Amino acid sequence: MASLLYRLGRFSFRRRRLVLSLWLAALAAVVAGFSLAGSSLDDQFSIPGSQSQQALDRLRAVEPAAGGVSGQIVFTAPPGHKVTERRYAAAIQETLHDAAHAPQVGAVISPKKAGTVTRDGRTALAQVQYAVTGPDVRPGSVDALEASTRPASDAGLTVHAGGAVFGSHGVQIGATEVIGVVVALVVLVITFGSLLAAGMPLLTAIGGLAVSLSGLMLLAHVFTISSTAITLAVMLGLAVGIDYTLFILSRHRTQLARGTDVEESAARALGTAGSAVAFAGLTVVVALAGLSVVGIPFLTVMGLSGAVTVVVAVLAATTLLPALLGFAGSRLTPKPHSRAARREKSPRPAMGARWIRATTRRPLLTVLAGVAALVVVAIPARELQLALPDNGSAPQGSTQREAYDAVSRAFGPGFNGPLLILADTSNAKGGGKGAKAELSKAASDLKKLPGVAAVTPPQPTSSKTDSVLQLVPTTAPDAKGTEDLVHRVRDYADGVRARSGVSLAVTGTTAVNVDVSSKLSASLVPFAAVVVGLCLIILLIVFRSIVVPVKATAGFLLSVAASFGAVVAVFQWGWLSDLIGVTRTGPVVSFLPVILMAVLFGLAMDYEVFVVAGIHEEYAHGRDPREAIRRGAPGAFRVVTAAALIMIAVFAGFVTLDDAIVKPIAFALAFGVLVDAFVVRLTLVPAVLSLVGRAGWWLPKWLARILPAVDIEGRGLPALPETAEGHRPHEESRGR
Repeated sequence: MASLLYRLGRFSFRRRRLVLSLWLAALAAVVAGFSLAGSSLDDQFSIPGSQSQQALDRLRAVEPAAGGVSGQIVFTAPPGHKVTERRYAAAIQETLHDAAHAPQVGAVISPKKAGTVTRDGRTALAQVQYAVTGPDVRPGSVDALEASTRPASDAGLTVHAGGAVFGSHGVQIGATEVIGVVVALVVLVITFGSLLAAGMPLLTAIGGLAVSLSGLMLLAHVFTISSTAITLAVMLGLAVGIDYTLFILSRHRTQLARGTDVEESAARALGTAGSAVAFAGLTVVVALAGLSVVGIPFLTVMGLSGAVTVVVAVLAATTLLPALLGFAGSRLTPKPHSRAARREKSPRPAMGARWIRATTRRPLLTVLAGVAALVVVAIPARELQLALPDNGSAPQGSTQREAYDAVSRAFGPGFNGPLLILADTSNAKGGGKGAKAELSKAASDLKKLPGVAAVTPPQPTSSKTDSVLQLVPTTAPDAKGTEDLVHRVRDYADGVRARSGVSLAVTGTTAVNVDVSSKLSASLVPFAAVVVGLCLIILLIVFRSIVVPVKATAGFLLSVAASFGAVVAVFQWGWLSDLIGVTRTGPVVSFLPVILMAVLFGLAMDYEVFVVAGIHEEYAHGRDPREAIRRGAPGAFRVVTAAALIMIAVFAGFVTLDDAIVKPIAFALAFGVLVDAFVVRLTLVPAVLSLVGRAGWWLPKWLARILPAVDIEGRGLPALPETAEGHRPHEESRGR
């Protein structure tokens, strides 16, 4: 790999105009295609083949209007008044008339017909049924629904439109990325001491992100891609794009400071640090693609979207960056006698050397303290609750959040996510009379189940053999009580089918979300096993050691557990929630665990390689194990620190979003990188290797013979001629 990337780096440097032209052409093509075609994102989460999805598909087939997405209009009269007063009733009727004529609306059910007027008469709830599913709702249709509320609001009523039709918030891109980029620029300027050098990673990362993001928007016309997948891709594209170029550029600057020819330095930087970048990118791609083992289509697409972004970031770092280095030439060389030049020439940076000495002076104490701290942070993870967010998690002040809160106060939280029960009587015992009697009994029995607020009478569909009942829970759509109720209803349905032949299937948006969450929870352990297995195998091949992969895997699991604990403490318990703008505590998004494990796995392996590679090389050259750590680890300290701070800044920028899906994922990733880089890789890894000594590099001879040889350190590259100072520049820069 090192030799191939060495040649690629030299080619890109020499043919820099061609390489830059190809990147600009690719960018122009995808941007033009996106500009002409636009985007077509789908924020519906479902599992094909689940009971709820099968029933929903059947309902849409026999009663298209009933299978469409729904909306709500909530009317609240001023204190001391009722919505049934003549002027208010007339305004409500005008609003419902306008709503019924809004684009794509199939039907509007008035509060009087639905029986959704509170006992005190102050609040009324109207249901809006669309003739299309959520992804097919045009933005203008939602705007028209909001505009239809004007007659009621002009009459003095407080009116809010909400419901599932407001579930998609779209791709939120803007100020959050600016925050991450600004912080990244500051870190890069401090790291390199040069604006030109600091701009290289940003330019490369943003260029690669523009290509991948526009390409994904085009692919959304062919594949089902959600706005969350795009946001995740943006996070990853910025973070890894900057980090990967940082690693290569740091090696290039070090070599330039030590007298290496510019072209040779660019090629050699790609053959050494670029090999580690390619390896790190491969691990992230494999982990993200591994989301497909969960068996949930939207999660598979989410993982593949992130993987595409990472692949483009690696391509940009290994082709576009060397071309830009060619344009920059010797201007990236630190000025003689400058602080940057002294820092680059130092084989062991002072800060890194002091930190490594501190962690290895009493390695056992360091390991015990570090592990204990992570275990304490991870303790809340035992109470991790998963669900898909609803409008109760929408930004405060938004119309859907106001409608959700108004419905919860007036009618109860369950009215925000009623369950639909599709009854199939085609195999009913006793014919039509028996079916009718069984449905009446079912409606009566369901009302008596714990957690049920109301059940509507069976409503026949156009198929004549199917009927629909609506069941309102006493708990919110994302509450554990609602999930338990779904399972109780299904248990009851099994008994009904056995005694009468009538089939009852629980469906609707709430039931679909419950099934998605259950599937994700069940798949967490198998996915974790796949990721841990990959971690062991990859590091075993790279470092040809038993201890290194086991240590790295244990550290990764500690980082993940600590991140889960922090998420529970902030998003479920409410600790420091005001600081990051968490307006409602409760279950976190169901796919956070698998996304966190997939992304953090790749980043953890990235940092592991950069820290351990220098140690391994020093040990291979005959150093004592402790001396190898003290000479090999400090070189990676500055680069890993800068890379981790940039990652944290990018992810933390997305924590500011008012999005119940993106906010906890971004927080978990930022916290995970913080813990994994600074506690695990830069503290525990040197301490553990210091403890185990030579045993850290032991490998059975039979295993050594069958493992493939992988060179990510540049050992197979041709040696450099000695400089005037009598040393080979690249040899002193190894491990950095």
